[in-house]
Order: sequence, then C-alpha cells, then structure tokens
Amino acid sequence: MHRCSWVNDDPLYIDYHDHEWGKPVYDDQKLYEMFLLETFQAGLSWITILHKREAFKEAFDQFDVNKIAMYDDCKINKLMNNPKIIRNSRKIKAAVKNAQIFIEIQKEYGSFSKYLWAYTNDKIIYEKKENETTSTLSDQISKDLKKKGMSFVGSITIYSYLEAIGIYNHHDRNCFLGALNNRVL
Repeated sequence: MHRCSWVNDDPLYIDYHDHEWGKPVYDDQKLYEMFLLETFQAGLSWITILHKREAFKEAFDQFDVNKIAMYDDCKINKLMNNPKIIRNSRKIKAAVKNAQIFIEIQKEYGSFSKYLWAYTNDKIIYEKKENETTSTLSDQISKDLKKKGMSFVGSITIYSYLEAIGIYNHHDRNCFLGALNNRVL
C-alpha cells in the first residue's frame, strides 16, 4: 500500500496518516487539540509530537480549552517540570494565552470551526503546489490569529495545521488516500 512520502515505518505515524491527517475536522475539541499540538511542533518534527501526544493529553487536561485558559503560574511551573512533554516556557505560556483567544473566537463566531472553515466557504482544498509550506490562506489566517494576540501561529505552522485538520487534503497522488481524493473542486 502506498502512502504519502513523509510517512515512515513508525506504526504511530502510519496510523496518524491513515486515520487522521487530511480528514476534515469540525469539532472544536479536536480542532483545539490539533492546534495546541501544532503550536508545540514549531521547530520540531511531527513524529516527536505524536510520540508525546498522550503525555500532552494528560498534562493539558485532555485538551480542555476552558481549563487551559485558566492555568496559573503554579500549573505552568508544573508543566515546565514535566519531562514527558515539550518543556518550552514560551510555548507553554502561549498555550494558555492562545486558549483564551480560542475561546474569544468561539464566542465571536459561534465556534472555532465556523471561524476556520469560513475562510474556504466550507470547502476542502485539494490542490497543492510542489514543495509548498505556506499559502495565501495560511498567511491570511496566521496574520489574523497574530492580530488577535496568538503566538506560535506563523504561516508554516498554520499551513501544517490546515493539512492536519483537512481544510487542505494534500495526500500524495500515489498515496492510497490521495488516489481516492484526487480531484480539484
């Protein structure tokens, strides 16, 4: 079975590719989970994050955005001393601020899903330019999130996030999932 070229033989990576990556996500809980993980991935490999995903889930209250938005210095210090997660103080503090802004976006738009998917009029984007790691869309969303006060939301991170949550479906043409979905809308 052919998969996307970025997938190695790690069973965790294979499972993520086959069952999650590029599949449209509309649930705010899952959108937040992937958002938090993508912001921690900045500068690291995705497989590193996948291997720490369960530890992140435990450390960050099952990715409960409302709880994370309320984290205080004591909780931040506890996270900084957790060897199972990425212990970057700037990313941990950004996770708290980003959670607060995520909630503000939910209130303003009815859901974070509505906010994101409105950028494409609820359409999945299938086409991809070769070696593309940013796009006009990721630039636009990144700029808006930064304007709202979020951190670790550069265009490359947002592009990767859009691929992960299925706004972009960028499976390789020879990938078994790409072959099923290869069409331009």
